Amino acid sequence: MRSAASFRRSMSTISSSMSIKHGISLWCPQSPSLNRQNSGVVYSRTRSLHRRNFVVSASSSFANENREFVIVGGGNAAGYAARTFVEHGMADGKLCIVSKEAYAPYERPALTKGYLFPLDKKPARLPGFHTCVGSGGERQTPDWYKEKGIEMIYEDPVTTIDAKNQTLTTNSGKILKYGALIVATGCTASRFPEKIGGNLHGVHYIRDVADADSLISSLGKAQKVVIVGGGYIGMEVAAATVAWNLDTTVIFPENHLLPRLFTPSLAQKYEELYQQNGVKLIKGASIKSLESGPDGNVTGVKLENGSTIEADLVVIGIGAKPAVGPFEKAVTLNSTVGGIEVDGLFRSNVPGVFAIGDVAAFPLKMYDRITRVEHVDHARGSAQHCVKALLTAQTHNYDYLPYFYSRVFEYEGSSRKVWWQFFGDNVGEAIQIGNFDPKIATFWLDSGKLKGVLLESGSPEEFQLLPKLARELLYREKGRVYYGIVFILREVRMCNM
Repeated sequence: MRSAASFRRSMSTISSSMSIKHGISLWCPQSPSLNRQNSGVVYSRTRSLHRRNFVVSASSSFANENREFVIVGGGNAAGYAARTFVEHGMADGKLCIVSKEAYAPYERPALTKGYLFPLDKKPARLPGFHTCVGSGGERQTPDWYKEKGIEMIYEDPVTTIDAKNQTLTTNSGKILKYGALIVATGCTASRFPEKIGGNLHGVHYIRDVADADSLISSLGKAQKVVIVGGGYIGMEVAAATVAWNLDTTVIFPENHLLPRLFTPSLAQKYEELYQQNGVKLIKGASIKSLESGPDGNVTGVKLENGSTIEADLVVIGIGAKPAVGPFEKAVTLNSTVGGIEVDGLFRSNVPGVFAIGDVAAFPLKMYDRITRVEHVDHARGSAQHCVKALLTAQTHNYDYLPYFYSRVFEYEGSSRKVWWQFFGDNVGEAIQIGNFDPKIATFWLDSGKLKGVLLESGSPEEFQLLPKLARELLYREKGRVYYGIVFILREVRMCNM
């Protein structure tokens, strides 16, 4: 196993023989599988080796209240699951989607990115980001669902489930009988308690289009914005609010931005960029309360140190919680990561009930642990894997490569558009290579193995190539770390061998 010091010496030696493009220098700063029973859905292969013929209480001859397949939730996972049902010819007259929202499933990342741009900077709007445009697929508008014979129930969330009798009850009192149920309810935004001002007028949370619409309406009248949280939401919203020429401050308790992923040195690069764009950062701060005026509107954020940051608009971005709601007593929840516990085929402990996307606590095969992933890429992948396992003879477990990304300052007139991608796990020692402008790469090494890789400001072609390289190299045995890093650097044009 090559030590970190030995690795640095080798990188230093070989860097002298490399031709570095764009003036970038090569430098290295200090710095359980679940054993599940079958889903309980009885099937045979008498018609096809690849399609399961369900023998359940639900069938195509159901009464109006009965559906063969029901998806609860209206986000990315539901949209991609619907597309997979269609691809297998099992949607028309068989599939129902129940959503609390008034819209067909859409690509939620847009809500804290392009959707928040000022009107003169061409903001994203529906139907522009309905699934599945985010992955290059057909746009699934409400008409698409009608054409495919998929029943959509809007603005009527499920309130209770009777797993024994395979029925759901919605808020309006509608009773739905299902053959197989896929829970795709995602997450809800974590909120400040009401007693410290979490519900004041002018305090916003972002999770759906209605939230984003409310925020946009307020941005047009605001002057001073305070964003609480230095993670994905905080960074993306701050990048958008400065485009409105608003006084923007981000407050967070950690020592640097996005601490769950960025190293201190990497975060420093982003912090400098944000400050250059006019964003003020208050690090290591704890919030005591949100203050309000006589009219009930928020007026500021009071910190534990006694100081108050003036604000007429506050955005809270402090994380999210799995939306298990009516299902929490019907299925097994994971006490460590939250969410509905499932196996590698996304089957819960209840026969015929599956969970996908943000709400699913699944076995991460690559790292041999149970996890939840709140990201659009997993929403897509888990939906497709679950439905294929449900409808076909597919039996291999979900093999997910963790992936996260962010895109900020992408609006017209921005001095620099920023886009990074990360694959793997950020454990062990971090090795940073290159400069932030024009691009930078960070590698995480643990026990002689490459665990994770992040690339900032790559080209579209490089970002398309990166997951293929990462998947190949992160699976390599010990002793191949150095060569793997050099290979990635060469392929993303950070060096020539």
